[in-house]
Amino acid sequence: MSEPLKLGIIGLGRAFTLMLPTFTSHPLIEMVAASDPRAEARERFAKEFGAKVFEDVEALCAEGEVQAVYVASPHQFHVDHVKLAAAHGKHVLVEKPMALSLPESKEMIEVAAKANIKLIVGHSHSYDLPYLRTREMIRTRAYGRVRMINALNFTDFLYRPRRPEELDTRAGGGVVFSQAAHQVDIVRLLSPSMAKSVRAFTGNWDASRPTEGAYTAQIGFEDGSFASLTYSGYAHFDTDEFMGWWGELGQMGEPEISYGRARRGLRNARTAAEEIELKSRRAYGPAGRDDFRVESALAHNHFGFVIVSCERADLRPLPQGIAVYGDDKRHVEELKSPKIPRAEVVDELYDAVVRDRPPLHSGEWGLATLEICLAILESAKSGREVELLHQI
Repeated sequence: MSEPLKLGIIGLGRAFTLMLPTFTSHPLIEMVAASDPRAEARERFAKEFGAKVFEDVEALCAEGEVQAVYVASPHQFHVDHVKLAAAHGKHVLVEKPMALSLPESKEMIEVAAKANIKLIVGHSHSYDLPYLRTREMIRTRAYGRVRMINALNFTDFLYRPRRPEELDTRAGGGVVFSQAAHQVDIVRLLSPSMAKSVRAFTGNWDASRPTEGAYTAQIGFEDGSFASLTYSGYAHFDTDEFMGWWGELGQMGEPEISYGRARRGLRNARTAAEEIELKSRRAYGPAGRDDFRVESALAHNHFGFVIVSCERADLRPLPQGIAVYGDDKRHVEELKSPKIPRAEVVDELYDAVVRDRPPLHSGEWGLATLEICLAILESAKSGREVELLHQI
């Protein structure tokens, strides 16, 4: 058995709760410290994990036992927290989007290189095994070249409880920063060619949620292929219906019970303060590790309907495998059910830090994805196609 990587957590909010089942189950991770401004979250973390806790992020980064940090703080704090980690020689896994601007992203990459630490951006759904396996199949060229990729996702994202800045695009709010990062990552992962330009439209259709709740974007690639990305977080149709009602996090859904739940819950929050309180109930602190435990049978995570059109087949990643629609027949290349949700994130982090393997989701990777997210906003505002300059 390899020695686990000793991890410090910056931010015990919603992003952390999604990774909590992974961190508690994966043998290559040991959570040894955390920082959060909320006393109740710190106290519960210390009690449940026997770990050190800090109110101050720099104090966590200075803790000698910590080898790497997971930056799960709100978007606007990522750059400062990565710089603090780098200053103390800690490797970094930073949540997407890595930053809110390209200069910030470049600064993060530079400080990581100067400090000789690994900088990895995630998690996003491009870590999910069905997409990684589809990428491998594409690169065998057994189905010919990729010609077109379509990605479609409809969720209730905009009506989940939010802090005010999460509804302000200038502060990193809305679906483009938080959700396009997933979709763009997946499409970039699956395309063998670099993205060249973006043409996009965005939707901002609810004055009470004044940020982008939907977008559609076309990405042109250098080899002449193209991709179409569509997302809506307006809580009507749910793309899980296309996935056999397997949910985004690999759990079996209950559509008759869950339909309209997000909007109904939000009606109980009449003020911003009440909505913040509603959100805090979903975070670590008021609830403990058992509330986020994965107990039911799991499929792999997904991010809606994705289909890759190659010259001799269409490939469709699914929660249980990859459906192949060939010239003469169709079949499914099955994948084993995951024992640990999102294990691929820890695997990549561990390989980079301990085994010195170049990560796929590097800082440069995260910058390229952010460039496309920003191009979606710019194109929608200007009505013009936006050329890309920082792709890898």
